[in-house]
Amino acid sequence: MFDKHILVIGAGSVGKRHLRNLSALGCDVSAFDPREERLEEASGEVTLLKRFTDFNKAMKETSDTDGVVIASPPKFHIQQCIAAANAGLSILLEKPVSRTYSEAKELQKTLLELPEIKLLLGYTYRWWPPLLEFRERLHKGDIGKPLHAKFVMSAHLADWHPWERYQDFFMASKELGGGALLDESHFLDLMIWFFGMPAQIFAKVERLSSLEIETDDNVDMVAVYESGLRVVIHLDLYGRPHEKFISVTGDAGTLQWSFEPNSIRFGKEMDQNWEEKVFQFERNDMFTNATKEFLDVLDNKTEMSCNLQDGLNVLQIIEACRESSRRGCVIDI
Repeated sequence: MFDKHILVIGAGSVGKRHLRNLSALGCDVSAFDPREERLEEASGEVTLLKRFTDFNKAMKETSDTDGVVIASPPKFHIQQCIAAANAGLSILLEKPVSRTYSEAKELQKTLLELPEIKLLLGYTYRWWPPLLEFRERLHKGDIGKPLHAKFVMSAHLADWHPWERYQDFFMASKELGGGALLDESHFLDLMIWFFGMPAQIFAKVERLSSLEIETDDNVDMVAVYESGLRVVIHLDLYGRPHEKFISVTGDAGTLQWSFEPNSIRFGKEMDQNWEEKVFQFERNDMFTNATKEFLDVLDNKTEMSCNLQDGLNVLQIIEACRESSRRGCVIDI
């Protein structure tokens, strides 16, 4: 168990998840949210040491605080991270770092001036045991040289938070930092984590469905690697049934992961003969594992699995996707 006091910024769905996980790990928790009703909901789930509706007041009362979790919409990430860093607090930041690469560079500049401040970035699939094993098998050469990969994340936005109107969810707002490209950038991060940065990007970033949102709900992207690898990524906010999977084919076989069922399978023959491993992990396990690492980071016990530079790399790909879609051409990275 961890004897820490952690302030959670944002008491929406993911903020409440962090509060529950931190509390279960033995931490004292406080929360900021501009909406009092969200703090009321949170206090019904965990004991809040302090609660704030004023962010500046929250930052002034951190003398007994060990770290901060930023779980607000992306619009606020940079301002809140800089304030937390200046208050001497290391940070667990929900992805993405920000809405744009230029915003994220401002945060990088601040952290370079405060080397004692750590920032762990919450691309939580990096802490998902099946994907840790998937990556290890790729790097061990189970499929030989990777030649083609396909990533799909498809989930209807109205199903994400059934307790609220999706039109009121930050994902529907361009200003707040919603949309498929930013929020489902988990799979862009996984691509980079598996294979490194690509050489070129071609993408279409669009709104195709009848969802009542301002943001993109469809992303189709091709990434070209100097090794010859081609990666195809599809992200959408309208798909039913929901689907999340990754398939990588090399010159010695194919490795596939799916979220439902939660499994990895490997094939190297002409016929559909698959070696399959099914996992019994819960989705919350990846959040808990990330939180445990953050608490260890506060005590300088571990290296960080995902840092600000990783987030900048994702935003560089996001900017390339936007530019490619706008100009209708291939973008060099």
